[in-house]
Amino acid sequence: MNIPAAPALSRREFLQAAAVGLAAAPALLAADDKKDDPFGGFILGVQSYTFREFDLEGALKRTKDLGLKHGEFYQKHCPLNSNPEQLKAFQKLCKDYDVTPVAWGVQGFGKDHDANKRVFEFAKALGLKNISADPTPDSFDSLDKLCEEYKVPIAIHPHGPGHRWNTADVILKAVKDRNPLIGTCLDTGHLIRMAQINVKLDPAEEVRKMGARNFGMHLKDHDNKRKTDVVYGKDGGVLDVVAILKALRDVKFNGTISIEYEASPKEPTADVKACVEVFKEAVKKLT
Repeated sequence: MNIPAAPALSRREFLQAAAVGLAAAPALLAADDKKDDPFGGFILGVQSYTFREFDLEGALKRTKDLGLKHGEFYQKHCPLNSNPEQLKAFQKLCKDYDVTPVAWGVQGFGKDHDANKRVFEFAKALGLKNISADPTPDSFDSLDKLCEEYKVPIAIHPHGPGHRWNTADVILKAVKDRNPLIGTCLDTGHLIRMAQINVKLDPAEEVRKMGARNFGMHLKDHDNKRKTDVVYGKDGGVLDVVAILKALRDVKFNGTISIEYEASPKEPTADVKACVEVFKEAVKKLT
């Protein structure tokens, strides 16, 4: 996703918006509540790119209809260059639909520290738990400082064959000596796609490799023969959701999981609903 440059906003303006966003940030479920939670204590939402053919309200309505209360938003639905009034309007509409913004991206980062800082101000204003990201290798000095200052994790998103951050090993090599808040938003669909270049990855093992540096996840399945996203484990899909959730629990994951579904963009709701049901069944098998 190409992100246009954002105009600089004053820190005071952003902090005013932040007071609203931070108040809405979700708390992790207590252990006693997990047994009654169909999502097993995981923060499950949807990446709004799934609903890219719709406006923000259309995306929120569909998210609510799915029974999901969290969202990871992208540029179309929540532009980086939004002014404080636009951010308040975004937050109000999310509240109206009982959907809490928890993540945003995928966002590019470079060596321009001031440009990077604007993204962190934006994330802080919205009370986000992480920023899914595609940083350049020369951005890490800047991101080290900003993660330390803002305490907002950078979650590097692998984008499959040909992408610079395509496996946990590649990401770990780049971040192992960096701020502990620089890690991953593993995309299980793109990890599965690596088989197209004869690199077969086990998404659950990729989770374990990243350990405490897992901050988010794009949960998707992919049929490599037809080259399309599918409902988890259906129609040529290979994703083992139970194994993924077990791995996340093993590494004490407390980040965000976003269902992302890139097929059927005109109306993906039925397929996404089927993914939600597979997730719920996987939670039952865990317990």
